[in-house]
Amino acid sequence: MADGNVALLIDADNARPTGLDPVLTALAELGTVNIRRAYGNWRKTSLKGWVDQLHHFGIEPQQQFDLTKGKNATDMKLTIDAMDLLYRGRLDGLGIMSSDSDFMPLAMRVRQDGIPVYGFGSAKTPEGFQGACTRFIDVDALIDAERPAGEPGKKASVKKEIDPDVIGLLSNAWKAAKRDEGGFALLGEVGQIAGNRSSFDVRNYGYSRLSDMIADIPNFVTERIDGGPMRIKRVR
Repeated sequence: MADGNVALLIDADNARPTGLDPVLTALAELGTVNIRRAYGNWRKTSLKGWVDQLHHFGIEPQQQFDLTKGKNATDMKLTIDAMDLLYRGRLDGLGIMSSDSDFMPLAMRVRQDGIPVYGFGSAKTPEGFQGACTRFIDVDALIDAERPAGEPGKKASVKKEIDPDVIGLLSNAWKAAKRDEGGFALLGEVGQIAGNRSSFDVRNYGYSRLSDMIADIPNFVTERIDGGPMRIKRVR
Protein backbone atom coordinates (compact mmCIF):
# COMPACT_ATOMS: atom_id res chain seq x y z
CA MET A 1 0.00 0.00 0.00
CA ALA A 2 1.34 3.42 -0.97
CA ASP A 3 1.17 6.62 1.13
CA GLY A 4 -0.31 8.95 -1.48
CA ASN A 5 -3.38 11.14 -1.25
CA VAL A 6 -5.93 9.57 -3.58
CA ALA A 7 -9.23 10.90 -4.93
CA LEU A 8 -12.18 8.78 -6.05
CA LEU A 9 -14.57 10.73 -8.30
CA ILE A 10 -17.77 8.91 -9.21
CA ASP A 11 -20.06 9.54 -12.15
CA ALA A 12 -23.19 8.20 -10.43
CA ASP A 13 -25.16 8.16 -13.70
CA ASN A 14 -22.71 5.65 -15.17
CA ALA A 15 -21.63 3.53 -12.21
CA ARG A 16 -23.09 0.91 -9.88
CA PRO A 17 -23.13 1.58 -6.12
CA THR A 18 -22.59 -2.11 -5.33
CA GLY A 19 -19.03 -1.82 -6.58
CA LEU A 20 -17.86 0.79 -4.08
CA ASP A 21 -16.27 -1.53 -1.53
CA PRO A 22 -14.00 -3.44 -3.96
CA VAL A 23 -13.19 -0.21 -5.82
CA LEU A 24 -11.91 1.41 -2.63
CA THR A 25 -9.88 -1.72 -1.89
CA ALA A 26 -8.26 -1.60 -5.33
CA LEU A 27 -7.45 2.12 -4.96
CA ALA A 28 -5.56 1.38 -1.73
CA GLU A 29 -2.69 0.31 -4.02
CA LEU A 30 -2.12 4.01 -4.70
CA GLY A 31 -2.61 5.36 -1.17
CA THR A 32 -5.35 6.53 1.16
CA VAL A 33 -8.61 7.53 -0.50
CA ASN A 34 -9.16 10.77 1.40
CA ILE A 35 -11.21 12.52 -1.29
CA ARG A 36 -14.47 10.76 -2.13
CA ARG A 37 -17.10 12.49 -4.24
CA ALA A 38 -20.10 11.30 -6.24
CA TYR A 39 -21.70 13.48 -8.91
CA GLY A 40 -25.28 13.41 -10.10
CA ASN A 41 -28.74 14.93 -9.96
CA TRP A 42 -29.89 13.41 -6.69
CA ARG A 43 -33.51 14.24 -7.48
CA LYS A 44 -33.51 11.37 -9.98
CA THR A 45 -35.19 8.22 -8.74
CA SER A 46 -32.60 6.20 -10.67
CA LEU A 47 -29.94 7.31 -8.16
CA LYS A 48 -31.83 6.18 -5.05
CA GLY A 49 -29.60 3.13 -4.73
CA TRP A 50 -26.62 5.39 -4.10
CA VAL A 51 -27.97 7.14 -0.98
CA ASP A 52 -27.20 4.48 1.63
CA GLN A 53 -23.81 3.74 0.08
CA LEU A 54 -22.79 7.40 0.18
CA HIS A 55 -23.37 7.49 3.94
CA HIS A 56 -21.77 4.12 4.57
CA PHE A 57 -18.54 4.91 2.75
CA GLY A 58 -18.31 8.60 3.65
CA ILE A 59 -18.74 9.87 0.11
CA GLU A 60 -19.60 13.52 -0.45
CA PRO A 61 -22.54 13.95 -2.87
CA GLN A 62 -22.16 16.68 -5.47
CA GLN A 63 -25.49 17.97 -6.77
CA GLN A 64 -25.75 18.84 -10.46
CA PHE A 65 -29.13 19.82 -11.90
CA ASP A 66 -30.11 18.87 -15.45
CA LEU A 67 -30.64 22.44 -16.58
CA THR A 68 -30.57 21.64 -20.29
CA LYS A 69 -31.73 18.37 -21.82
CA GLY A 70 -28.91 16.49 -23.50
CA LYS A 71 -26.15 18.42 -21.70
CA ASN A 72 -24.18 16.63 -19.02
CA ALA A 73 -23.23 19.09 -16.29
CA THR A 74 -22.18 16.16 -14.09
CA ASP A 75 -19.24 15.25 -16.35
CA MET A 76 -18.12 18.86 -16.53
CA LYS A 77 -18.19 19.34 -12.75
CA LEU A 78 -16.28 16.11 -12.15
CA THR A 79 -13.63 17.16 -14.66
CA ILE A 80 -13.31 20.66 -13.17
CA ASP A 81 -12.86 19.22 -9.68
CA ALA A 82 -10.20 16.78 -10.88
CA MET A 83 -8.22 19.56 -12.54
CA ASP A 84 -8.59 21.73 -9.44
CA LEU A 85 -7.12 18.94 -7.29
CA LEU A 86 -4.33 18.47 -9.82
CA TYR A 87 -3.27 22.12 -9.90
CA ARG A 88 -3.49 22.51 -6.13
CA GLY A 89 -0.95 19.71 -5.80
CA ARG A 90 -3.28 17.58 -3.70
CA LEU A 91 -3.38 14.55 -5.94
CA ASP A 92 -1.10 11.49 -5.88
CA GLY A 93 -3.58 9.13 -7.51
CA LEU A 94 -7.01 9.38 -9.14
CA GLY A 95 -9.85 6.90 -9.45
CA ILE A 96 -12.65 7.58 -11.94
CA MET A 97 -15.69 5.38 -11.50
CA SER A 98 -17.57 5.56 -14.77
CA SER A 99 -18.13 3.77 -18.07
CA ASP A 100 -18.31 7.07 -19.99
CA SER A 101 -15.71 7.62 -22.70
CA ASP A 102 -15.99 11.40 -22.17
CA PHE A 103 -13.43 11.08 -19.37
CA MET A 104 -10.68 9.91 -21.72
CA PRO A 105 -9.11 13.41 -22.09
CA LEU A 106 -9.19 13.88 -18.31
CA ALA A 107 -7.38 10.60 -17.67
CA MET A 108 -4.76 11.44 -20.30
CA ARG A 109 -4.16 14.91 -18.88
CA VAL A 110 -3.76 13.75 -15.28
CA ARG A 111 -1.32 11.02 -16.35
CA GLN A 112 0.81 13.62 -18.11
CA ASP A 113 1.70 14.95 -14.65
CA GLY A 114 2.92 11.50 -13.63
CA ILE A 115 -0.16 10.71 -11.56
CA PRO A 116 -1.67 7.22 -11.95
CA VAL A 117 -5.31 7.01 -12.98
CA TYR A 118 -7.43 3.96 -12.24
CA GLY A 119 -10.66 3.62 -14.21
CA PHE A 120 -13.53 1.52 -12.88
CA GLY A 121 -16.41 0.64 -15.19
CA SER A 122 -18.13 -2.13 -17.10
CA ALA A 123 -16.47 -4.50 -19.53
CA LYS A 124 -18.27 -2.63 -22.34
CA THR A 125 -16.60 0.70 -21.53
CA PRO A 126 -15.19 2.20 -24.77
CA GLU A 127 -11.57 1.29 -25.43
CA GLY A 128 -10.56 4.95 -25.62
CA PHE A 129 -11.26 5.55 -21.94
CA GLN A 130 -9.88 2.16 -20.92
CA GLY A 131 -6.61 2.79 -22.74
CA ALA A 132 -6.25 6.30 -21.33
CA CYS A 133 -6.13 4.96 -17.76
CA THR A 134 -3.06 3.56 -16.05
CA ARG A 135 -5.24 0.62 -15.09
CA PHE A 136 -8.82 -0.07 -16.11
CA ILE A 137 -10.69 -2.57 -13.95
CA ASP A 138 -14.01 -4.25 -14.65
CA VAL A 139 -16.17 -3.53 -11.58
CA ASP A 140 -18.31 -6.63 -12.16
CA ALA A 141 -15.15 -8.78 -11.92
CA LEU A 142 -14.22 -7.08 -8.64
CA ILE A 143 -17.69 -7.62 -7.19
CA ASP A 144 -17.75 -11.30 -8.13
CA ALA A 145 -14.25 -11.91 -6.76
CA GLU A 146 -15.35 -10.66 -3.33
CA ARG A 147 -18.41 -12.92 -3.08
CA PRO A 148 -17.83 -15.93 -0.79
CA ALA A 149 -17.89 -19.31 -2.49
CA GLY A 150 -21.40 -20.73 -2.61
CA GLU A 151 -23.11 -17.35 -2.26
CA PRO A 152 -26.07 -16.83 -4.62
CA GLY A 153 -24.87 -15.10 -7.77
CA LYS A 154 -21.31 -16.37 -7.37
CA LYS A 155 -20.04 -17.84 -10.62
CA ALA A 156 -18.58 -21.34 -10.57
CA SER A 157 -15.29 -19.84 -11.70
CA VAL A 158 -14.47 -16.16 -11.86
CA LYS A 159 -11.57 -16.77 -14.21
CA LYS A 160 -12.13 -15.64 -17.77
CA GLU A 161 -10.45 -16.82 -20.94
CA ILE A 162 -7.26 -14.87 -21.53
CA ASP A 163 -7.57 -13.30 -24.94
CA PRO A 164 -4.76 -13.43 -27.53
CA ASP A 165 -4.13 -9.67 -27.27
CA VAL A 166 -3.14 -10.04 -23.61
CA ILE A 167 -0.89 -13.00 -24.38
CA GLY A 168 0.69 -10.95 -27.17
CA LEU A 169 1.17 -8.01 -24.80
CA LEU A 170 2.96 -10.19 -22.25
CA SER A 171 5.04 -11.85 -24.96
CA ASN A 172 6.21 -8.50 -26.31
CA ALA A 173 6.99 -7.33 -22.77
CA TRP A 174 9.08 -10.47 -22.23
CA LYS A 175 10.98 -9.73 -25.45
CA ALA A 176 11.69 -6.18 -24.27
CA ALA A 177 12.82 -7.25 -20.79
CA LYS A 178 16.37 -8.15 -19.85
CA ARG A 179 16.81 -11.91 -20.23
CA ASP A 180 19.53 -14.28 -19.05
CA GLU A 181 21.30 -16.83 -21.21
CA GLY A 182 18.48 -19.28 -20.60
CA GLY A 183 15.85 -16.83 -21.86
CA PHE A 184 14.32 -16.08 -18.45
CA ALA A 185 13.25 -12.55 -17.47
CA LEU A 186 12.08 -11.20 -14.12
CA LEU A 187 8.29 -11.29 -13.87
CA GLY A 188 8.27 -7.89 -12.16
CA GLU A 189 10.07 -6.26 -15.09
CA VAL A 190 7.77 -7.96 -17.62
CA GLY A 191 4.73 -6.72 -15.70
CA GLN A 192 6.09 -3.18 -15.55
CA ILE A 193 6.74 -3.08 -19.29
CA ALA A 194 3.28 -4.49 -20.02
CA GLY A 195 1.73 -1.89 -17.69
CA ASN A 196 3.49 0.91 -19.56
CA ARG A 197 1.98 -0.28 -22.82
CA SER A 198 -1.55 -1.07 -21.73
CA SER A 199 -4.21 -0.46 -19.06
CA PHE A 200 -4.61 -4.24 -18.79
CA ASP A 201 -5.25 -5.54 -15.26
CA VAL A 202 -5.21 -9.19 -14.18
CA ARG A 203 -8.32 -8.68 -12.01
CA ASN A 204 -10.41 -8.34 -15.18
CA TYR A 205 -9.68 -12.03 -15.81
CA GLY A 206 -10.39 -13.24 -12.28
CA TYR A 207 -6.79 -13.30 -11.00
CA SER A 208 -5.35 -11.48 -8.02
CA ARG A 209 -1.71 -11.58 -9.15
CA LEU A 210 0.15 -11.60 -12.45
CA SER A 211 2.09 -14.67 -11.35
CA ASP A 212 -1.18 -16.65 -11.04
CA MET A 213 -2.23 -15.62 -14.54
CA ILE A 214 1.16 -16.49 -16.05
CA ALA A 215 0.97 -19.95 -14.47
CA ASP A 216 -2.25 -20.61 -16.44
CA ILE A 217 -0.84 -19.49 -19.80
CA PRO A 218 0.85 -22.42 -21.60
CA ASN A 219 2.95 -19.99 -23.65
CA PHE A 220 5.16 -19.37 -20.59
CA VAL A 221 7.11 -21.34 -18.02
CA THR A 222 8.18 -19.98 -14.64
CA GLU A 223 10.95 -20.64 -12.14
CA ARG A 224 12.26 -19.46 -8.81
CA ILE A 225 15.89 -19.91 -7.77
CA ASP A 226 16.53 -20.35 -4.05
CA GLY A 227 13.31 -18.58 -3.14
CA GLY A 228 14.14 -15.53 -5.25
CA PRO A 229 11.79 -13.52 -7.46
CA MET A 230 9.75 -15.31 -10.09
CA ARG A 231 11.24 -15.45 -13.58
CA ILE A 232 9.41 -16.32 -16.77
CA LYS A 233 10.29 -17.58 -20.23
CA ARG A 234 8.17 -17.79 -23.35
CA VAL A 235 8.19 -21.28 -24.83
CA ARG A 236 5.71 -20.92 -27.69
